[in-house]
Amino acid sequence: MTLSPEPPESDPLLDEAIAWIVHLRTGEPTRDEFNAFKRWRSQSPAHEAAFRRAALINQRAGIVAGRLTAPGNVSHVADLAVRRSRISRRAMLGGGLAAAAAAGFAIVQPPLGLWPSWQELAADYRTAKGEQRTIEVMPEVSLDLNTQTSIALKSRQNQPTIELVSGEVVVNARRSPQGPLIVLAAGGQVMAREAHFDARCLDGEVAVTCLGGTIDVQHTGQSAQVSQGEQISYSSAGLGTRVSVDPAQVTAWQSGLLIFRDRPLASVVDEVNRYRPGKIVIVSAALRQRAVNGDFEIAKLDSFVSQVQQLTDAHVTSLPGGLIILS
Repeated sequence: MTLSPEPPESDPLLDEAIAWIVHLRTGEPTRDEFNAFKRWRSQSPAHEAAFRRAALINQRAGIVAGRLTAPGNVSHVADLAVRRSRISRRAMLGGGLAAAAAAGFAIVQPPLGLWPSWQELAADYRTAKGEQRTIEVMPEVSLDLNTQTSIALKSRQNQPTIELVSGEVVVNARRSPQGPLIVLAAGGQVMAREAHFDARCLDGEVAVTCLGGTIDVQHTGQSAQVSQGEQISYSSAGLGTRVSVDPAQVTAWQSGLLIFRDRPLASVVDEVNRYRPGKIVIVSAALRQRAVNGDFEIAKLDSFVSQVQQLTDAHVTSLPGGLIILS
C-alpha cells in the first residue's frame, strides 16, 4: 500500500476545514453549528476550496478504510472508528495509519446512520434530528423541512431548481406563469407550477404526495401527472403507480404527530429514529413484523421504547451513545 507523503508546507485553512468536518460528524450537530460552518465556508473562495479539498481527502480515506473492513478486520475498524480523538491533517493525508483510515471511513459511511452523510453535511439547508424549519427560497417558493432533511440549491439561468438530498419537505410553489419549479431527488424530478406537495427521499426511495394542484413526476424516462390526494413512488426499480392516500396522515408531522396504520414495528422504529435522540435497533425478526396502529406525539417520543416494551414484552438493552436494542 502506498500513500501520498505529507506536503512540506502547512495549509491552515485545510486544517480548519478538516477540524470542522470532524467536529460536525462526531455528534448530533445543532443548527447553530451548521450555520457557523456555513459562515466559515462563505468567508472567501479559499475557504470554500479548502472545504472541497477536505471532502476529497475524506472520500479517499474512506476507500482505504473500506479495504480494512474485510472479514476479520471489521471489529478492529469499528473500535478505531468510535474513538473521539482529533484527526490531524497529517493523519488524514499520510502516514498509512489505520486509525486515520478507519475514522475517515466512519465520516463518509456513518454506521447505523448515527450522524449525517457527507452529502447531507454539504447541503445549503439542513435540519437536525427532531428539528422542523420553514424557509422561503424565493418569493414564490416556500419549503417546510421535516426532521433530518437536507436541501441543496441548484438553480441556474432563471430555472428554479432544488435538490432534496435526504429527508422530507412540503413544497408550496406559486410559479405560474414564470415556469415550473424543479425538485430533484434520487435521480428523478418533480415539476410544479401552482402546487402544494410532500416529497420524501430516504435510502434512495422517493414518495411524492400531491396536496393541492397537480405535479409532474419523472424518473428513468417515465413520467406521471399526480393530482391532489394521490401519491407516487420511485426507486432504482423504476416509477410506481399512483395510489390514493390521506394527505392529512402524510403531513401529520406538521401538526406534531406520527400516525401509523398497520405498519410493521420495524418501519415504525425507522420513522421514530428520525425524530428521537439516539438509535433504536430491533434484532428479533418476529418483533420487526409486529403490526402497529397508533398516533404518537413527536414531543413525547421519549416514552416510545417503554410503550413498545409494554405492548410486546420486548427485552430492552440500553448501550452508550443512546443505542437501544430491542429483542
